[in-house]
Amino acid sequence: MPQNTGPDDTPSTRLSARQVYQSIRHDGEEEMARPLGSLWWSGIAAGIAIASSVVAKGLLHAELPDSPWRTVLADFGYCAGFVLVVLGRMQLFTENTISVVLPLMARTSWHALFCTLRLWGVVFVANMVGTFVAAAFVVLVGEAATPGHLEAMRSIAEHAILGRDFLSMLLLAVPAGFFVAALVWMLPNARGFEIWVIVLPTYLIALGGFAHVVVGSMEVWLLVLTNQLSVIDGLWGFVVPALIGNILGGTVLFSLLAYGQVRLEIDD
Repeated sequence: MPQNTGPDDTPSTRLSARQVYQSIRHDGEEEMARPLGSLWWSGIAAGIAIASSVVAKGLLHAELPDSPWRTVLADFGYCAGFVLVVLGRMQLFTENTISVVLPLMARTSWHALFCTLRLWGVVFVANMVGTFVAAAFVVLVGEAATPGHLEAMRSIAEHAILGRDFLSMLLLAVPAGFFVAALVWMLPNARGFEIWVIVLPTYLIALGGFAHVVVGSMEVWLLVLTNQLSVIDGLWGFVVPALIGNILGGTVLFSLLAYGQVRLEIDD
């Protein structure tokens, strides 16, 4: 692969858009070739790990003094789960809205579509199982969280999940899908700054109150297990619209734009 050069013809450490695309596409092809069992257990691990976003945000909210900047600081806790999942190379559904879609765009076929949908299905269900396990542990194991911490998590979940209709939740999920796809696109150029590349877009998701289907499912299970929400209302009122919105933001918006900017420069 030719090396980038700067304006003075010195080698550049920054990858070009074409090189970023090739890197992410290669990762996506590797993921689609993995055994289902590997995807399943990695997806469950990601669901459990991403639940720490809700836990960390709740802990900060409970411990910080009641002030105008309390929420702004507590939102930093939302980034914790993404740092664990992304740097731990676990299978998070919303990351795959770009990584496995780029190979599909490059070589569109029924087989490639089947492989993409297979990976999406396995990882998504595994993520949901993982967040349920985490929520059950927090709610049902008394030593896992103090009453004050659990109440803070439940209050945050109520604010995020309740009181919005299907369309509103879907629209709130589009930016979250876009930001996570942008995170994946930026990582190859991070070069030692990976944590900041993860924190910036995920903090914006929290600050903007946008809906991430996997993190939000942890909040749904918390409300279900504390009898604040029915399973049907949680799935239809949050999980389904957030899933659609995240796919629209990550695949239809970001992935198509990312592929469009390099498609004339790549060799299939």
